[in-house]
Amino acid sequence: MKPLVPAQWPTLIHPGSRVFLGSGAACPHALIAEMLKQARDLKDIELVHILTLGDCPWTEPALADTFSTNTFFLGAATRRAYAAGRADYTPCFLSEIPGLFADRVLPLDAALVMVTPPDEQGFCSLGPSVDVTLAACRHAAIVIAQVNPLLPRTHGQSFLHVSEIDAFFEASAELPVLDHPPLEDPAGRRIAGYVAQLIEDGDTLQFGIGRLPETILDALAGHRRLGVHSEMISDGLVRLIRAGVVDNSRKTLHPGKSVVTFAMGTAEVYRFIHDNPHVEFHPTEYVNAPLTVARHERMVAVNSALEIDLTGQVAADSLGYAIHSGIGGQLDFLRGAAMSPGGRPIIALPSTARGGAVSRLVPHLTEGAGVVTSRGDVYYVVTEYGIATLRGRSLRERALELIAVAHPDFREGLARHAREKGLLPALHAAALPEKAGGPGPAEKKIVLKGETFHLRPLRPSDQRHLQEFFYSHSEETILMRYGHVVNRMDRGRAYELVTIDQTRDLALGIFEVQGPRQLIHAVGRYYLDRGGESAEVAFVVRETRRRLGMATLLFEEILAIARERGLKRIWGRVRRDNLPMLKLFRQFGAKPRPGADGDGETDLEVDLVAPPAPVRPASGRKARR
Repeated sequence: MKPLVPAQWPTLIHPGSRVFLGSGAACPHALIAEMLKQARDLKDIELVHILTLGDCPWTEPALADTFSTNTFFLGAATRRAYAAGRADYTPCFLSEIPGLFADRVLPLDAALVMVTPPDEQGFCSLGPSVDVTLAACRHAAIVIAQVNPLLPRTHGQSFLHVSEIDAFFEASAELPVLDHPPLEDPAGRRIAGYVAQLIEDGDTLQFGIGRLPETILDALAGHRRLGVHSEMISDGLVRLIRAGVVDNSRKTLHPGKSVVTFAMGTAEVYRFIHDNPHVEFHPTEYVNAPLTVARHERMVAVNSALEIDLTGQVAADSLGYAIHSGIGGQLDFLRGAAMSPGGRPIIALPSTARGGAVSRLVPHLTEGAGVVTSRGDVYYVVTEYGIATLRGRSLRERALELIAVAHPDFREGLARHAREKGLLPALHAAALPEKAGGPGPAEKKIVLKGETFHLRPLRPSDQRHLQEFFYSHSEETILMRYGHVVNRMDRGRAYELVTIDQTRDLALGIFEVQGPRQLIHAVGRYYLDRGGESAEVAFVVRETRRRLGMATLLFEEILAIARERGLKRIWGRVRRDNLPMLKLFRQFGAKPRPGADGDGETDLEVDLVAPPAPVRPASGRKARR
């Protein structure tokens, strides 16, 4: 390793060279500035890199005759250069970029990187950016390094020996920061809460870049024994590690270690990773490889999108023909999580953009947009309006699921398009009201006697779930619920029962969630009476799930929502021989409605204006929002 002399640049960087620039927070800006000073002596240089923090002066118009840029991931500066024709974009999975260097698809003549000073054995660390940088150094003809004493020294596969560095330039520099504080708006918090419901104690996590991922990480403060195998470590992950939420104790690969490929964040992140043996940095061809990701049991990958169409196709790098970012590692981790035993690939995004002016859930992707993640790779889509489960769902069911989590202002238009294009066939042609499926009450987790369930409004995509629930009933249960024997719940009838305006009427279900499969165990609903001051309520619980307090919980929720909406009375018609239901109504202070009794039936009414009757909660019940 020899000191770099300015006069050497033309001998090191030959005309027509392809030069790799170090990544992220470890972009060697001082070294690059020295190269740019020699621009008059250099000719037709192609600069290759992924996302870099800080300014990108090599993309400025004044240098366009000497330097062209080919990036795998656009930031603000390279986005402007690309739009102006001074930069190009190569779409490639982050796991496969090192292979482009190794296989000489993109042979590198030089790599400009940042390293720490060497240790006693002569090893320099690449610090917070191992990513594709290590592969670039391994396969470039020459390596030129900016030695920065302020660069954090990281563990893992992050080292270069001085014998692998051809020339060095010493320059101290504070690392550029990426400050993405958690979102404070209600929509962001609701998205975070829904994603947190999909994450269990002991899961291993991957998160992307941005304020929404940081918000979701904050929502995991109540979890335990989480693990990390991710592209990046950020402020949110550092907070969880310091709090003991992340301890990597349940990981099936690299137990006890948080494994990442780069770090971006505030100065606190860089302090945390310095000489920290509990955080290991490895290259993307290993960390991002789907087969590596899949070696973790219960791997959860959380990524975002710019648009999602009604079949589940994800545009993540472009808005129409305008390239916004890059493919990155989204599909690497989503596919790895899908192959992981108990894994969950998740796409989380706000339902709208531009201040609510446009929907991110769209009838079809904007012309020119690239599909980063195919419809077959998406298991869950989360917005502030809930969780859409897509794995194993038909195109019709996908459309209904996604419409249900779209912003209410856009649901009617999405449904109309789906009908026009045949996504919703004749069965649904006239039965999807504008507000079907929501907004209604929020979905939440509940725990009943040690078992975890989900409580949420029924929505149009629950048609098949409701049919399965109905056919689990005994003849006695059907008689108690309907007052007479009903031997069939066809698709049309099931669809009517799940397709209601949840802002007027109400239909809640308690679901057992088994990965993407959902089983209804109880349903409670009310229909508003003509006068608008009262509503008729009804319940049914799966026989094998009785005595858990499901009906009591549903009644509590329904009464609370009815009071919030200004109703004065809730009533129900109950068979006189249905002793458990009679007991339930009386538990909430219900009294007979005068003159309303029929043959074998009685009408019971709860006065919502009077103070609510005290109710003893079911044993062991608690809610996790």
